[in-house]
Amino acid sequence: MAKAQGLEGLVLRRALLSRLLLLTLILLWRLLFRPYDTSASLNPSCLSSATAGGRLVPSGPILWPRIGAAIEASVVWDGVYFVRIAECGYEYEQTYAFFPLLPLCISLLSRFVFAPLVPMIGYRPVLALSGYVLNNIAFLFAAVYFYSRLSVLILKDPAAAFRASILFCFNPASVFYSSIYTESLYALCSLGGLYYLFSGANTVAMLLLALSGSARSNGALNAGYFCFQAMQHAYNAIIQKKRPILAVHAIIGGVARSICVFVPFLAFQAYGYSNICLGGISYELRPWCKARIPNLYGFLQSHYWGVGFLRYFQVKQLPNFLLASPILSLAIWSIIHYANKLLQVVQSLNMHDYNSFAALLSLLGTNEISEAVGASKNSSSSKSSQDHTVRRRKQERKDKSTESFQHIR
Repeated sequence: MAKAQGLEGLVLRRALLSRLLLLTLILLWRLLFRPYDTSASLNPSCLSSATAGGRLVPSGPILWPRIGAAIEASVVWDGVYFVRIAECGYEYEQTYAFFPLLPLCISLLSRFVFAPLVPMIGYRPVLALSGYVLNNIAFLFAAVYFYSRLSVLILKDPAAAFRASILFCFNPASVFYSSIYTESLYALCSLGGLYYLFSGANTVAMLLLALSGSARSNGALNAGYFCFQAMQHAYNAIIQKKRPILAVHAIIGGVARSICVFVPFLAFQAYGYSNICLGGISYELRPWCKARIPNLYGFLQSHYWGVGFLRYFQVKQLPNFLLASPILSLAIWSIIHYANKLLQVVQSLNMHDYNSFAALLSLLGTNEISEAVGASKNSSSSKSSQDHTVRRRKQERKDKSTESFQHIR
C-alpha cells in the first residue's frame, strides 16, 4: 500500500512534468514556425443578440492586448469551434458535431473563475485560457485515476500500473490533452467511470460514463461495459447459482444502465433536430431532416469532414499514414502479443467447465493473463513430468517381471 501511494505521487509529478514539457514545446514551435491553421483570426460577432448579450464585455480598454491576442491566436482547429460555442452557442449546423460538455465547462469557468481577467485580456482570450486550464487539470486527475484507481485495481501490480501511467502521460497524442479538445475530459470521465464500475459502485459509474458521452460521441460506446457486466452476472446466476430470475434482474439492470449512458448522445441529437429541422436555422430543410430516422451526427461527419467507412484510405493520405507508421506498428505488435497470450489461456481452459469460463471472463489485465499462461505452462510441465514418471515405473516393473521369469526358467 505504501509503495502504491508513493508511486501515485510520482505519477502526478510525471504527469505535471509532461504538461510543462509539452507546453514548452508548443510555445517553441509557435515562435519558430508559422501556424498551419489560420482560422483563429476568424472571429465574427455572434449571430444571436441573446447570446451576444451574455458576453462579458470589458468596461474600458483592454490592459494587456498583446497577451490577449497571443492567447486568442493559439486557438486552432477544433478549438475554434469549442471557444465559439462557449461564446455564442450552437449557431451553425456543423457546430453540432462538437458535444456540449467542454463548451459548457469553459463558459462556466470564464464567468465564475476567470471573469476578473476579462478587462485585462478580453473575453475570448479568457474563454481560451479557461479551456487550457480545464483540460490540463483534467489530464492530471485522469493520470492519477488511471494509475491509483484503475490500473492497480485491474493489474494488481503497482510497477506495471506505473509503467502504463507513464506511457499515458507521454503518449504520441499527448498534445490534444493540453489543447482545447475533449480528450482530457473524456479520459477523466471514462477512467473514473470504469474505476467505480470495477469497484461495484454502478450508479456512480453510470453517471460518469454518461458524462463521457456528453464530451465525445464515442462515449456512448461505454454502455458496452454494462452489457458485458450483465452477461457475466447472468451467466453466474444461471450456471453457478441455478437461479434464472437473478439472470433476468441482471439483464434488466444492464439494459437500463446502458440506456442511461446513451441518453446524452440521443438528447443532443434531439436538440439539434429541434433547432435545425423544427426551429429553422436554415431556410431550406436539410436532407437528413427528411430521413425516416434522422441522423444528425452521421450526416455532419460525412458531409463536412468526409468521414465514412474506408473513405480515408486514399493515395493522397499516404504521407499521413507514413507519419503515423511508428505508433501504428507499435500498436499492431502490442495487439498481436496480447492476442497470442490470450489464445494460450483459452487453449489451456476447459470451456465446458464453469470455473474455466469464469476465469476467462475475469482476465481483464495483461498481468493476469501472463500469470495464467505461466500457470498453464507449469501445469502442462507438471503433467508431462508425472506421465514420464508413471511410464518409467511401469517399465521397471516389466523389467523385474521379465528377470523373475528368466530366473524361474
